[in-house]
Amino acid sequence: MAGVDHILTLSCPDKPGIVHAVTGLLAKHSLNILDLQQFSDPTSNTFFMRVHFGPADADLANIKDDMATLKADLASDTFDCRPAAQKPRVLIMVSKIGHCLNDLLFRVKNKQLGIEVPVIVSNHPDYKPLAESYGIEFHHLPVTKDTKLEQEAQILQLIRDKQIELVVLARYMQVLSPGLCSAMSGKIINIHHSFLPSFKGAKPYHQAYDRGVKIIGATAHFVTADLDEGPIIEQRIARVDHSMKPAELVEEGSNVESQVLAAAVKWWSEKRVFLNGHKTVVFN
Repeated sequence: MAGVDHILTLSCPDKPGIVHAVTGLLAKHSLNILDLQQFSDPTSNTFFMRVHFGPADADLANIKDDMATLKADLASDTFDCRPAAQKPRVLIMVSKIGHCLNDLLFRVKNKQLGIEVPVIVSNHPDYKPLAESYGIEFHHLPVTKDTKLEQEAQILQLIRDKQIELVVLARYMQVLSPGLCSAMSGKIINIHHSFLPSFKGAKPYHQAYDRGVKIIGATAHFVTADLDEGPIIEQRIARVDHSMKPAELVEEGSNVESQVLAAAVKWWSEKRVFLNGHKTVVFN
């Protein structure tokens, strides 16, 4: 069987000798380290590591036992090793604003984003033709206050049926229930159309216009039951000035939103994003 590159990621309680243990295991099996990133957080006393190594058997049959022992020795509950080329399966959710969805699908088609998108879910039918043009299954699941739990049960069933690893909210303008947030904890990424924590709520670009801001931005973060308070993955800004109208701010903001969401999903798909309490560690 031909050898392939792998990505090993882990977080664990910090202690001396972790790098030695990991690199020693790989050296023992004559595996070459292509890239290694690490971070020790003194506040949480947690160690984070990402190692790109290879070539190795695709199923890691020769080192599975040693890796299981290492995981136990490090008391790591996030230990993961998979082929670098493996594409995670992602469900995208959208409402009526489609620039982020369109951008993600274009990047996937052009191999700029290493994910599979087997299904798109929306509470509106607008983007069914777009999904079909990419050969992606589309589910129109309307939702009201009274049907939210029923609708989310359908979403969870799709997640199970399609073996979904990540849900991306590409301007999905519905608040998820605590139950869904809990069921997919650390596995839902949202794009927020402002530079959190400023200008929360409706019409953030109009709020920014009224305040005469000089920069606008967007924030990609993990979703939690606390609205817009989840761990931040990426933020970017664009400079604006006094001459720009709200519609122009919206247009400029849309570009930033697409860039930020694509970056967050790309880094997650490459196993570069680690949860660290209310924050993240991102090896980019």
